[in-house]
Amino acid sequence: MALAAATVLWLVCAALLWRTEVPADLRLPDAAARGEFSSDELERTAAYARVPRALWVGSTLAQLVLLAMLARRARPLASALPGGAVARSVALLLVALLGIWLVRLPFAAAGHWWRRRHGLSRQGYLDWLTAPGLEHAAMVLVACVALLLAIVLARRLGGRWWFAGGPLLAALGAGVVLLQPLVLAPRLEPLADPVLTAEIRALADRVGVDAIAVEVKDASERTTTANAEIAGIGPTRRIVLWDTLLDGRFTRGEVRAVAAHELAHVGRSHLWKGLAWFALLALPCVYVVAAVTRLRGGLGEPPAVPLAVLAVVALQLALLPFSNAVSRRYEAEADWLALEATGDAAASPGGS
Repeated sequence: MALAAATVLWLVCAALLWRTEVPADLRLPDAAARGEFSSDELERTAAYARVPRALWVGSTLAQLVLLAMLARRARPLASALPGGAVARSVALLLVALLGIWLVRLPFAAAGHWWRRRHGLSRQGYLDWLTAPGLEHAAMVLVACVALLLAIVLARRLGGRWWFAGGPLLAALGAGVVLLQPLVLAPRLEPLADPVLTAEIRALADRVGVDAIAVEVKDASERTTTANAEIAGIGPTRRIVLWDTLLDGRFTRGEVRAVAAHELAHVGRSHLWKGLAWFALLALPCVYVVAAVTRLRGGLGEPPAVPLAVLAVVALQLALLPFSNAVSRRYEAEADWLALEATGDAAASPGGS
């Protein structure tokens, strides 16, 4: 009965999070790519896309093979490491994470070369390799904290540690997402155009966002692509326009449309809804990890760590179609609200 009640509650929460404000009767006309782009542009786009897809497949398979090998050799590896059980567990986690980074590195380097070749990136190889160092260190730290918490729970609660592990993982994940913009915030400058600043703040008001700072990120040294984003939370929240969006390639209407899209994400609390989805999925995912690691004596034992990492990677892959579907719904809602706020269909992405 408890399981049935929990399942019903989970489904109700999921149904509420799935809801968006895009009109149900909205029917957009079919748009033929060949009517908007030349055959040469479409062929070059298809040729470009084939390489990143192939690199993603190769990188994913390499990770899975590596983790499967580590999981198979976990017992002798754990025996060869010095220290107590907890120290050996952390060491095996670090070995797995380092292995993942190393097997992904050649695929990522090839992808960076491909982007540079097509003029999408200006970033040098050394900067590309070292720039994410702080983010990688933070990821490793969070992974170690999560493992240590799971080990403590597994040793105290036994096979049912996942009951407490799910909510604890959700809390840890929420803390990371909320603190990341504060700890890893890039250097920003206020938007120098007071008229555009006022227009963006007026759009914020239309989508239900309180007064918000408008700042610019220097992205042109690393990329030619244009973007905007929301950074920070609460009093530190601000909308960030990449300087590549303001370099003259885009009209003011297009800049406003992009800004309105990002503001709509805030107005409809998509960050918080994403965290709610994470919380909903945390408990069943931790249960799967707990069940899988029982094959190595449970997560309280060092040989179970590589198997746990393999299970996490496999779960991420399995949930990818679902997470993409949720993301598409929220992106569509942001597009619709941005269109309502600007009233400028021609400037919206895909507008004419």
